[in-house]
Amino acid sequence: MCKLRTSKSIIKRFKFKSKNKILRRMAGRSHLLQKKSSKRKQKLRKIVNLKKIDISSWKFRVPYID
Repeated sequence: MCKLRTSKSIIKRFKFKSKNKILRRMAGRSHLLQKKSSKRKQKLRKIVNLKKIDISSWKFRVPYID
């Protein structure tokens, strides 16, 4: 049986803290910031946890991360 490949794009975009805790950045803070209010941009700075449903579907893409 061949080795499972790790998805490099997922490794670059997410931080893996434990098996059930993956951190991600909020989307929408890269461009078109003039029309967004400062309060909205402030909320987009947060780093949030990935939902449990998404974690279970991503396990096979990052097989060797604990």
